[in-house]
Amino acid sequence: MKKFLSFFTKSLLVASVLTTVVSCDPDPDDPTPPSTGDKNVYVIASQGQFSNTTTNALLTASTLDEGTIGMENGLVNDGATQWVFYGDKYLYGLTYNQGNAGLTRSYIMGDDYTLKARSGEYAVRRFTTYGIYDDYVMTFSTGDGPAEWADENGYIPQSFLVSKLDVYSETYTTNNTLEPQYLSENFLGNGEYVTLAGIQERDGKLFSAAVPMGLSQYGVKDGDGQWILPGNEDLVTTEPGGSGSGAYDVDELQWTQYPNECWIAIFNDETLSEKKLISTDKISYACGRRKSQYYQMTWAVDNGDIYVFSPSYAKSMKDPRQQTTLPAGVMRIKNGTESFDESYYVDFEALSGGLSFLRTWYVGDNKFLMLMYDKPITPANDMTANALAIFDVETSTLTNVTGLPSADVLSGFGNAPYAEDGNVYMSVTTTNSYPAVYVIDSNTGVAEKGITVEATQISGVGRLLPLNK
Repeated sequence: MKKFLSFFTKSLLVASVLTTVVSCDPDPDDPTPPSTGDKNVYVIASQGQFSNTTTNALLTASTLDEGTIGMENGLVNDGATQWVFYGDKYLYGLTYNQGNAGLTRSYIMGDDYTLKARSGEYAVRRFTTYGIYDDYVMTFSTGDGPAEWADENGYIPQSFLVSKLDVYSETYTTNNTLEPQYLSENFLGNGEYVTLAGIQERDGKLFSAAVPMGLSQYGVKDGDGQWILPGNEDLVTTEPGGSGSGAYDVDELQWTQYPNECWIAIFNDETLSEKKLISTDKISYACGRRKSQYYQMTWAVDNGDIYVFSPSYAKSMKDPRQQTTLPAGVMRIKNGTESFDESYYVDFEALSGGLSFLRTWYVGDNKFLMLMYDKPITPANDMTANALAIFDVETSTLTNVTGLPSADVLSGFGNAPYAEDGNVYMSVTTTNSYPAVYVIDSNTGVAEKGITVEATQISGVGRLLPLNK
């Protein structure tokens, strides 16, 4: 048998690319795809590591419920940081070009039900979150703004770094020049800069969680330290340190001073030129975090209500002043409104026995698939995301998923599911067999093994139809 890849680290490493799956174009939220008989309409992004060689291939299948397929007839590609399905018409291999990691390109299904690469290729800048808005696949991150904005200390304010891939015109734009720029400093009025987590469209507007990140060098010095809360002066760094996404420089106050708040930014459109901010003190910030990635926790269901999930990740902060006292929870923004519905609140930890979650995905019929931690979030940060559950926002019930491989052989889940006809399809990697797609009944939580792929890992799964179907 070929060599298999194991992913267990401090937190379970899910597949290295993510698929945002929506089922129909032009309405990506339509859960009922048309029937296509035995055509190969399902697409599986796979990776194989054989004989010290890594191969990425897009495979097609007529069903995800059973069978075994190999990689030999797949469309070879360069892999991706995230796989993003735009409805059932376009598939993006979204890769940010940091360190020449590779180029982003997109794929379509031909009339003969074979995959084809589109001509456009793009060097997409680094991103920490992404999503679909209108005709765009968009990415966000936060970083230095224009050098012209530096203060007298040479400190540059933080800005939103925005990229837009126009699906239909096959073009790519980014704000890496002076205009337009989107300042993320003092975004909430408390001096802290924010990053955005997730992209959810409703009624033509763009909803995203505004996650407070603390005070940048620029924010620490602004107004002679006016934004540092009394008693928090010792939180300002006096020398550089950390590594990776936790690296810091001198004169920073890392992580928020306001962990018991949740803010949602509502932008008029993709230009981010006009915004409205709403907040609640019932939950902490609405973001799942792993290394540099900020996972979406703001999702619209079929009737247009938006549910906002907070895993209370600020419980992992080492300093008590920056730890949230709020449990993981769920709130709602009702359709037709732009404010939190104070009548809807779910204490998620009360349902789960004190556990929280790393990721959430809407899978239809008012249900969400949750990637659950195995123990509560604490400053020890030793929890592992190694279980799935189904949460029904209408009945406020949580159902553990059963029938998956045992924890001693489970090594990873795919980074996003595909949902269809009440079933949720999630890729699962184990240490003792080829990866497979598991079929989860969203009503019962029972999972059964579906199609197996003779590869090392499955990095995305979804559905594509020819453009004229």
